[in-house]
Amino acid sequence: MFDTRELGRRPGALKRLTRTVPAPKDLGTEVIGVPEGASVELELRLEAVMEGVLVTGTARAPLTGECVRCLEPLEQEAEAEFQELFSYPDADDRNRFADTGDDAEDEDDTLRLEGDLFDLEPVLRDAVVLSLPMQPVCQEDCPGLCPSCGARLADDPDHGHNEAADIRWAALEGLAEDIRHGEKDNVNGTAPGADEKQEK
Repeated sequence: MFDTRELGRRPGALKRLTRTVPAPKDLGTEVIGVPEGASVELELRLEAVMEGVLVTGTARAPLTGECVRCLEPLEQEAEAEFQELFSYPDADDRNRFADTGDDAEDEDDTLRLEGDLFDLEPVLRDAVVLSLPMQPVCQEDCPGLCPSCGARLADDPDHGHNEAADIRWAALEGLAEDIRHGEKDNVNGTAPGADEKQEK
C-alpha cells in the first residue's frame, strides 16, 4: 500500500518516490514471468487532481521463462510503464449530480483510495503482464529443435538426418507402399481384396 497523505488533496501537489517491492505470486504467463518474491523496482509520480490521485510510474523486474523454440531456460528483464487514477472514496458523492449517462461499467473498473492509501498490485500486474513477450526466445535467430529427434539445433548447426524422408512426401510414400503390396499380391496370383471377397 502507498500513502498519499502528504498530497493533502491539493490539486497539483506532487510527490515522487522510488521503492523496491517483492513480486506477487503468478506475475506472468505460462512461459515467462517474474519469480514470486523477486525485487520489483518502482519509480512513481503521484499527483493530486480534483477526482483523486493520478499515479504514473515505471516498473522493472527480472524475468525467467522458457524459450518457445528450443525450450531452454532464459532470463530477461521486464520494463513496464503505467498510469492510473485512484479516485477519492467520496468522489461519488461529489459527482452525484454530474452527467452519468451509461457509466455503470466504468464505475466498476474505477480504482479507489482506501482512506489515503492505494494498492498498486492490480495496476502493476496488468502493466507487467501486457509488457511480456508473447513468444519469448533465447535469441532472435534461435533455430529451435530438430523435428525428428528433438536435438537443440543451436548446439549443432550441422545436425541433420539424411535418411529421413521429407514430411511433404509422406503421403506419397504411403501410396507407393500400397501399390508395392498390390503388385506383390498379383505376382502371387492373388488379386488385391480377393480374400475379402471370398470371405463374403
